[in-house]
Amino acid sequence: MLRRIAPGLALLIVVGCAGPAKLAQKSEEKLANGENGRAWDLAIRALDKDPGNTRARAAASAAGNAMARNWEQRIHGLAQTDTMAAAEQVLDLAAFRTNAARYAVITPSPESVAEERAVRLAAARTNYVHGISDLQTKRPRRAWMAFEDAQRFVPDYRDASRLSDKAFERAQVRVAMVPFFTASGDVTLGRDVASSWRDALARNLESPATHFTHVLGGASVEQQMTVSQLSHLTRSDAIALGRKAGAERVVWGSVGNVDGSTRFRMFTDVIARRIVERNAKGEENSWWVDVPVEVISRERTVTADVDYEIIATREGATLAHQTQRRSTSARVVWTSFSPEGDLGSYALVSDLVRAARPDRAREVESKWKEVCGENTTLQQVLEARRSNRSAGHYDRDALPRFMAGAAFVFLQDLPPQNDLAYAALAQGWQPLAKDLMRLDAIDDVDLAMPVARGDER
Repeated sequence: MLRRIAPGLALLIVVGCAGPAKLAQKSEEKLANGENGRAWDLAIRALDKDPGNTRARAAASAAGNAMARNWEQRIHGLAQTDTMAAAEQVLDLAAFRTNAARYAVITPSPESVAEERAVRLAAARTNYVHGISDLQTKRPRRAWMAFEDAQRFVPDYRDASRLSDKAFERAQVRVAMVPFFTASGDVTLGRDVASSWRDALARNLESPATHFTHVLGGASVEQQMTVSQLSHLTRSDAIALGRKAGAERVVWGSVGNVDGSTRFRMFTDVIARRIVERNAKGEENSWWVDVPVEVISRERTVTADVDYEIIATREGATLAHQTQRRSTSARVVWTSFSPEGDLGSYALVSDLVRAARPDRAREVESKWKEVCGENTTLQQVLEARRSNRSAGHYDRDALPRFMAGAAFVFLQDLPPQNDLAYAALAQGWQPLAKDLMRLDAIDDVDLAMPVARGDER
């Protein structure tokens, strides 16, 4: 069987490692068969290997110009029915000519030069006219995109650059986030969740995700708040604060009741430790000893509802509204057992027990997984015990480890319920980001919102 396969393998190796001359020859063959794109790929592969290969360069020139002629024909056909589609093809062809310059000179045919110029001018003019119309109908976001497209087809087209800047300035939207109201009355939870969302939005709502939306810093809002508003911020309060902060939109939300459940489990059994010694002759002797151990685990699951609304501060209209339920679980594991020597010498059951009493091995391993988790090993727990220098009491600095989804954290105490509620809710900013990205390209008039008097210039 091997003898029959070997020649095929050799052929694959020869083809895969073909030299520049062979690639140039194959390019010529493909071009003769009308496979211009394949001919181009083979020719430029040859030139990548040997830039001085004249045969490959001639093949690249022939293939590239054949591709360009076909491209020009497509453009001519499109120009009769769809100027914008034809203009996009003109840009693609121009990019191809530029990128191909290192391999071959791709020259336009005389008749295509004037047509390509006319198509680009027509596309630029169309977008320019749309931009003027959009400005007049109070659609600065659409106007900006139209003026940008006009310049994409024809750089410095008329005064498109100036009008683009004007539209862009009018299109800007500032978004303020206010602390969330909490049903439990925990002011810190509502403020921390809103702050976490604001930071995440500020990192992620940048070009190209958004062009016009800017999330204001927390200080611009919280400096306007009274002490009473910190604990109970109404919708009207949120709108007023957004206006004071200079925001066109404000995000106002609430955290519902936080529900939690806690489970306690204990692993009390013997584990095995392999002892290895060498006698006077250097011979290795090993045996297993039983070691009593007690491992305690606590697991807490917390669920909370969060509701948010994106509100236009000018007239109080709701632009988006969502409610979502978030949950998270945390497991802490603790043992007072102090391992000695090599941690790799410990096992839940010895090889001898596993061979002689497989039922016993399955019982111990099943109990361990029930207490410590499906993917938590004995060595992980022992390593955590050895490296831990604290008394094992919870500190909020450990919360990021729970938020990152750690299988367990080596602690005696579980995080408080509201800390875990924060861990669950802090990751819930993505739906809000999607709503803001969706709204980013939509002009106010298309949201059935009145336009401010100052925008009517």
